[in-house]
Amino acid sequence: MKNSRAMIHSAVAGLLALGVIAAANAGPAEKPKFSAEKCYGVAKAGKNDCQTASSACAGTSKQDAQKDAWVYLPKGTCDKIVGAGTKPKG
Repeated sequence: MKNSRAMIHSAVAGLLALGVIAAANAGPAEKPKFSAEKCYGVAKAGKNDCQTASSACAGTSKQDAQKDAWVYLPKGTCDKIVGAGTKPKG
């Protein structure tokens, strides 16, 4: 019983370590295969594609619709979204 419990704990610890390593190696998002543009002010908190004025990597925006956080969208889509823009705001 003790051996199987130790084995389960080791497996869980290994999975957690793998997740931490993967998160640490996350870099900027790859540019999509479709014709894309950066769209500012529409990303949900933690879902931006790359750096902002206050952070250095993807997935680090602090609030929804952060004005300097962007995501890749198909070209022309950003202009159709209220509050969005192809240039960072303020």
